[in-house]
Amino acid sequence: MLKYLVFSKKNPTFKVIPLGVKGGLIESDLSSYLVAPFGTNDYVCFDAGTLRVGIEKAISKRIFSVSNADEVFKKYIKAYLISHAHLDHTSGLIINSPNDVKKHIYALPDCINMIIDNYFNCQSWPNFGNQGNGFLLKQYEYQTLVEQQETMITNTTMNVTAYSLSHSNPYQSTAFLLRNNGNYVLYLGDTGPDEIEKTHNLSILWTNIAPIIKEKKLKGIFIEVSYPNEQPDDALFGHLTPKWLMKEMSVLNTLVGNKKLLRQFKVIIVHLKPTVKDVKKIKQQLKKANKLRLDIVFPQQGVLFTL
Repeated sequence: MLKYLVFSKKNPTFKVIPLGVKGGLIESDLSSYLVAPFGTNDYVCFDAGTLRVGIEKAISKRIFSVSNADEVFKKYIKAYLISHAHLDHTSGLIINSPNDVKKHIYALPDCINMIIDNYFNCQSWPNFGNQGNGFLLKQYEYQTLVEQQETMITNTTMNVTAYSLSHSNPYQSTAFLLRNNGNYVLYLGDTGPDEIEKTHNLSILWTNIAPIIKEKKLKGIFIEVSYPNEQPDDALFGHLTPKWLMKEMSVLNTLVGNKKLLRQFKVIIVHLKPTVKDVKKIKQQLKKANKLRLDIVFPQQGVLFTL
């Protein structure tokens, strides 16, 4: 069940606008996803590799009721949730900061410290944050998340819980569990499989979301597949392949205890490396390995879908 654009026709709970879907190289199409409760324009932005180009593409498809990218950028994006500080997940935020307005950046401590030390430091870029070196412009207020502790997202009705991921151990990434009115979306930043990373981070995450799946409250999982299966395990650099994704989904299936429940939500594949040959191969390999019959979706930049 491979789909490119999916609308939940029955009682949609969230809407998603991908601003960037690729995992590197193409600077105009890097990881960034707007998510809002259905019926609102109160978006949070999962990662921010690409912002303006994605907004402009969405406007060209008449996704927004306004035609001004600045208005969308300033009024609709209420907060940023940054999984880790690699440039393909932060460059849009940095470059567009001079034209943004006061907002919160939510992240785990390591990610926030990297942004403060390496980007908004009055050397690489003016300090648009409320901490760090040099003159503080105080446009962005850092909100340090505590692992596995729910936090309210300012100016929205949503709450978020962060879980640590391993992105080429010991480098840390983050999974964000977003809640609104009893419905959930799970977004994973870059992550390697537990077996390769020698951690239990994904296992802990799956254990925590299994009860939500059993209650049929999880609407979607955003999870990366960066390489085809031919990528050697010792050169994954903290990423997944179709084989490793399905192994992790099998772990989740065991915890849930009913594979039919895993078909009640969408599995949104993100962070594909942009080589055309590899993307085609990844899609073929996912289709072949999808013994659980997961509802797999490949998002397109600027094309809205619902969950």
